[in-house]
Amino acid sequence: MSPDSMPPGSVRSAAALNEQIRALWMRAGGTLSAQERAEYELLVVEWAEAIRGEVIEAA
Repeated sequence: MSPDSMPPGSVRSAAALNEQIRALWMRAGGTLSAQERAEYELLVVEWAEAIRGEVIEAA
């Protein structure tokens, strides 16, 4: 599922996002196209937000 197809306010765990990032790299064979790069960037931003949220919850 691409980040664009997620409903607004939907929250995915950092672990789930990490798996998506890894899968993207595996599918791409280590070299991202422009479209894959854009998807990767969105996933990384969402992953960073999820990490921050998990740290705040733990505190």
